[in-house]
Amino acid sequence: MRLNLATRATFALAIAVSLVAFRSADKRPITEKDLWAFTWIGDPQLSPDGSRVAYAKVVVDRKHTGYETSLWSVSTKGGDLQRLTAGTHDSQPRWSPDGTRLAFVRSVEKDGKPQPPQIFVLSMSGGEPTQITELTKGASSPHWSPDGRRIAFASDMSPEDIAKSAKDKQPKPAGDTTDAEHESDVKYVTRAVYRSNDQGYLDPHRPTHIWVATLPTSSDEKITPRQITSGKFDEEDFFWSKDGRDIVFTTTRVDEPEYELPHSDLYRVSADGGEPALINAVPIGVNAMSPSPDGKRIAFRSNLNEPVRSYDEPDLFVLDLTPGAKPKNLSADFDYDVGGGIGGDNAPPRAAGGTRPIWSADGNSIVDVVSITGRANLMRFPVNGGKPVEVTKGDQAVQRFSSAGDGSTITMLVSTPTNIGDLFVVSGNSGIPRRITDVNAKLFSQLDVPAPEEIWYTSFDGRKIQAWVQKPPGFDATKKYPLILNIHGGPHTAYGWVFDHEFQWMAAKGYVVLYPNPRGSTSYGQEFGNIIQYKYPGDDYKDLMAGVDELIKRGYVDPKRLGVTGGSGGGVLTDWTVTQTTRFSAAVSQRDISDWAAWWYTADFWLYQPRWFQKPPFEDPKDYANRSAITFVDRITTPMAFILGDADFRTPPESGGEQLFRALKYLKRPTALVRFPGETHELSRSGQPWHRVERLEAIVGWFDKYLMGKDVAAFRDVR
Repeated sequence: MRLNLATRATFALAIAVSLVAFRSADKRPITEKDLWAFTWIGDPQLSPDGSRVAYAKVVVDRKHTGYETSLWSVSTKGGDLQRLTAGTHDSQPRWSPDGTRLAFVRSVEKDGKPQPPQIFVLSMSGGEPTQITELTKGASSPHWSPDGRRIAFASDMSPEDIAKSAKDKQPKPAGDTTDAEHESDVKYVTRAVYRSNDQGYLDPHRPTHIWVATLPTSSDEKITPRQITSGKFDEEDFFWSKDGRDIVFTTTRVDEPEYELPHSDLYRVSADGGEPALINAVPIGVNAMSPSPDGKRIAFRSNLNEPVRSYDEPDLFVLDLTPGAKPKNLSADFDYDVGGGIGGDNAPPRAAGGTRPIWSADGNSIVDVVSITGRANLMRFPVNGGKPVEVTKGDQAVQRFSSAGDGSTITMLVSTPTNIGDLFVVSGNSGIPRRITDVNAKLFSQLDVPAPEEIWYTSFDGRKIQAWVQKPPGFDATKKYPLILNIHGGPHTAYGWVFDHEFQWMAAKGYVVLYPNPRGSTSYGQEFGNIIQYKYPGDDYKDLMAGVDELIKRGYVDPKRLGVTGGSGGGVLTDWTVTQTTRFSAAVSQRDISDWAAWWYTADFWLYQPRWFQKPPFEDPKDYANRSAITFVDRITTPMAFILGDADFRTPPESGGEQLFRALKYLKRPTALVRFPGETHELSRSGQPWHRVERLEAIVGWFDKYLMGKDVAAFRDVR
């Protein structure tokens, strides 16, 4: 039988549809608890000869209460996967200059409690790792000397700690039953910034200093690390000079730098110790510095200090290591974020590592990551002028990257909306990246994880807004779905082409998820990001509503079943949204700020510069009140739940959902409070695995109750 062209096309289409249906039927929707089976890759490091990549493998522990990290390596040709360490809290792999050894950081447990991390060295020819440090306050950030004989590292051991450690090692006289010296846990606070969401309470009496350990040449040789910097200020970042004689570091020698605009001082100190010498006082902050191949310059990321803005687009700079040299901005005419990323909920929750600009072997160009319209890719910037060129491209987010030797090969960790993150290798001169890992292949072969749809729509003032729509598996455009508007935090961050478990799971539960980048988002240029300064929340809310209108106009969203949620800055806008409109049938505000004045006084985030507000709240209380949802709480009729971390110092509960919850209870409006013990602002990204799952269940449970009409036990008594 012969078929004509039209019949053949119809027949081929029918086969294709059948194959898609078969593939979908063979898979299941993702669940919230699939998180426990995820594998993450952190801190990838390319070996000096470019043949292998060492990285931290991160998994959820068996009890789902924490994360385990071990070190692995993979060939840059793909395959030949090797486990390097047997520990469960290993991180920060760093190759020796000749590639024969690997320094890393390990933390062990004693009596069920984690001990301070220490530095170890592993021979790549086999055997057990050698412990290099044994400091009571721990050690981190190992840096090999150029000759591979020494390792510089960071520690916050104080002189008192050192003296106490020496005393503890001395044997007690016979019959001495004296109890161990009491170590007080009382906090004496004398500085404005005294705690951090990531670190807890800060201790200004234990600054971070640089130490050096000389590696043994025989098994019986004792290792005695030496502290080479001292004083009351932190050394923030450092590297070895090319000849291995000195260590160059950054510091800010000001007691309370929060009162000043960011700036850094560059110093040089002998690797044998001595008085540091000032190289240059840099009028801007020096971040992620990377020395040039000849050791005479550094590349770094920074922001211009003037004018003071809410959003200050990051740039790439080069600076000669000579007194009085001025930073040269290589991206002054490039209106996107250098070093910026795209926000997702599944970057490595532990041992993630960082990134630094990569120099070419001749020192004429530098590769760094940039974020442009929801994508993060590598670009090469000419040092002597000219336009940057793409090294990678595509709908993806490069989350980590590194190189070695001449910079001709780069390894990178890449995430997409359908892949948590895997390693790729690419030529530094651009080319087609080659994938070398597939760490979640077994799990994802079972899951139906559809890619989102990218859309652009026009807001109230003609401005174009980018957004993504995550649709349920088996989406049918003829049906009407409930919608969840999901708002990102920051506010100066961005959603985009990166994996988000939360969106995938909400869609799997039958919701259409809209996640836009309203004005104020990054990756769209300086003006778009800073336009909300002194007007937040405000017109960004209108951008969000225009996105909801756009989806309703497309016909597959039920306008009577709309939900809204967001965390941090997204919590701010969730609170604000329900004071401005009654169109939403349910709202879940996470890690929010409902009272800007209360937040100004209690958060770890200081506003001593006029970035978000022109004056402090005691000088202009009206501005703070007019932008605070608590001022308009009587307008809220939307059923509203709050997700809060008890240890959140970034958006303390008492300045956010706690206030609105109490007020809504007084007004007898439907509301609920979900508190997570011990969790910080990072609950959704790196919180305890059980808590991360329970958070997702709480959010969707609230929407199930009010958008789906389901009986949800946790909220059964909410009326």
